[in-house]
Amino acid sequence: MGITKLADLIRSDAPGAVCYKDISDYTGKVIALDTSIVVNQFRAATPSLSPLMGLFFRTLTFLEHDIKPVFVFDGKPPEEKTAVLKKRAEAAGWRSPNCTGTASSQTKDCLQLLKLLGVPVIQATADAEALCAQLVMKGTVDAVASEDMDTLPFGASVLIRQLNAKKDSEVIEYSLPKLLEKLQISHQEFVDLCILLGCDYCEKIAGLGPKRALTLIQKHRTIETVVLHVNRKTHPVPNAWKYNEARKIFLDATQTVAPELIWTEPDEEALVGFLCHDNHVREDRVRRRMEKFRQTRESRREEREKDKAAGRSRQTRMEDFFRVTRKREQRTALPNHDKFRGNPNIFQDADFKLYPH
Repeated sequence: MGITKLADLIRSDAPGAVCYKDISDYTGKVIALDTSIVVNQFRAATPSLSPLMGLFFRTLTFLEHDIKPVFVFDGKPPEEKTAVLKKRAEAAGWRSPNCTGTASSQTKDCLQLLKLLGVPVIQATADAEALCAQLVMKGTVDAVASEDMDTLPFGASVLIRQLNAKKDSEVIEYSLPKLLEKLQISHQEFVDLCILLGCDYCEKIAGLGPKRALTLIQKHRTIETVVLHVNRKTHPVPNAWKYNEARKIFLDATQTVAPELIWTEPDEEALVGFLCHDNHVREDRVRRRMEKFRQTRESRREEREKDKAAGRSRQTRMEDFFRVTRKREQRTALPNHDKFRGNPNIFQDADFKLYPH
């Protein structure tokens, strides 16, 4: 679910915090992805098929654009999220949600696939979006790519949505510092706003719309003070409301030490063995995509060399792509740094089409 109607509120009240880009604008960038979001997109769109091929195509698309993806996997979810996970499981027709943090067989397959594609993966101790946000705050990655808005209250300074390869499609980028500046609130006040809007970790005040919630936070600054001024008859406050627990989850996420990030060349023969022999995907399909990957990569390398010769610079050189990216130094603090703490379009990848296995 993410944060209810947050994207709509940003568009209406802080449009300056949003910009629209093309996937090519992220060439050379290190992007963290909440793996469950990517997998669930494909699983929801094609429930009869394995999402492995969707992950296979999407990852190669990133690599073709010289984007360095880092896939983050969920750990054990907070207890406060259990109710939401159960509702999602029921809606999807699953028996029960995974609240233990143990890797399912599908998760293990995704891990193996990404390993063979040569991209780094990180296991979070709790929610992946919290770790994705940490990676941005520490300067380990440049942005988070996710369809959920949760990474903003977790503290990610840059959130990217609709990162795909469809021609003429717009990638939506949200800036947390600009958002806080436009709304004239601190990060902690923004977290309280997100709780009022509706999040995964507690109930919300019934009948309280986004505009009203923003006005109340801008005026009263904390949920505690908002509760004292809200009309309890029209906006009943939940009994034993666990808003403070939700607030702590956003503000005090468990810190995880990220491993050294290393990208290597995809292992085509191992990919064929894993996808075709173990998961019954047609071999010609995998071979065709890998051939296109090589051709596209070489073509873009030549384009960059021509641009360089003509005096036009690009962000990266192809031969520099597959290398170790070490943790970066902490980025320059933003002004008033304490303020800044802390429709997925499934088949828009150019090559992701529905083929039978």
